[in-house]
Amino acid sequence: MLKDQDRIFTNLYGQHDRSLKGAMMRGSWDGTKEIILKGRDWIINEMKTSGLRGRGGAGFPTGLKWTFMPKASDGRPFFLAINCDESEPGTCKDREIMRHDPHHLVEGALLAGFAMGAEAAYLYIRGEYIREREALQQAIDEAYEAGFLGPDACGSGYAFDVYLHHGAGAYICGEETALLESLEGKKGMPRMKPPFPAGAGIYGCPTTVNNCESIAVVPTILRRGGSWYASFGRPNNTGVKLFAVSGHVNTPCVFEESMGMPLKDLIEYYGGGVRGGWQNLKAVIPGGASCPILTAEQCEDAIMDFDGMKAVKSSFGTACILVMDQSTDVVKAVWRLAKFFKHESCGQCTPCREGTGWMMRIMERIVTGEAELEEIDMLVNVTKQVEGHTICALGDAAAWPIQALVRNFREEIEDRIKARKSGRMGAMAAE
Repeated sequence: MLKDQDRIFTNLYGQHDRSLKGAMMRGSWDGTKEIILKGRDWIINEMKTSGLRGRGGAGFPTGLKWTFMPKASDGRPFFLAINCDESEPGTCKDREIMRHDPHHLVEGALLAGFAMGAEAAYLYIRGEYIREREALQQAIDEAYEAGFLGPDACGSGYAFDVYLHHGAGAYICGEETALLESLEGKKGMPRMKPPFPAGAGIYGCPTTVNNCESIAVVPTILRRGGSWYASFGRPNNTGVKLFAVSGHVNTPCVFEESMGMPLKDLIEYYGGGVRGGWQNLKAVIPGGASCPILTAEQCEDAIMDFDGMKAVKSSFGTACILVMDQSTDVVKAVWRLAKFFKHESCGQCTPCREGTGWMMRIMERIVTGEAELEEIDMLVNVTKQVEGHTICALGDAAAWPIQALVRNFREEIEDRIKARKSGRMGAMAAE
């Protein structure tokens, strides 16, 4: 278990003062000027040493991503875009940073922006986060008043601005290029890549897009050292992470813990155990709604990090765990997710625009038991035609939960259909 002195987010539960004064008492903005004066190369090398991988779900090495920005400007300004959209169902970790520890994020934006030569950072926050936006804006205003941002940030001679942009609540804007489109005032629709944002991002200028948590941990990593951060977790899965446990547990919560912890330990210790005991567990979605669903048996030995989830044919995602007990109708739960992804598809790619509708409608027939047994394989076939055939990963996100449902709970699906055919309605969950 992570020791208190190793926690990065010391006000995760809002028990202390979130203002600049309170944040500085907890160590924020301490020696920021000295860190900047060490230079860009030093900062990027420390980030590479830390092994930090993107905390938004994709898990791409953060320090390496920063090096993709051009070394010298061709006249265009450089920008940093921070993804605070957090629209993944079941995910609520970044919200705690924004409303309780916002200065971690603002200071992280300055240091990350300096490392890549950016002149401004844009914080893109989802439409539903009203109070979080107020807390973030207050932190930005305080940083400007204290001289930590602006034409001479922290007295370092480096000019840097931070802007807060409120989205309109579209899930697709969590995808980095759709986020950039929305920032520019256009409809949030993913762009074709290449060009990648590092070559042509906001208004065609070099841009790096990072997750809120990825940026918020930067100041602490640079103060305590990349090797300190890398001492947690496993090789290729280093560091500490914000996790969340929700659903059928006794104490739903967001918490900070080391990478590489067993999934069962996280649920038992932080989640207070499954409602009705561990033997009452039916399924777990390990990292937000788009991650393949796991059976109770798979959860016994699963490790919560990128490689650990890959080993059980799932995904680490945002590390926000959704727990379902035996009372859950998993078929209906995955149908509900299919309905969500169908609704949130931007419609730009034909496989996603049409395929998500097909998947939802077949799932609907399965839920009611009206489908034929052959439609199970037809459903999997549809997911394969969507997966990997779209500009962004929404098509994959819609396909994976359904593929995992068929892979892990096929008997339950077949029993549902057979029950309807035979009139054995007791085998079906109440509709």
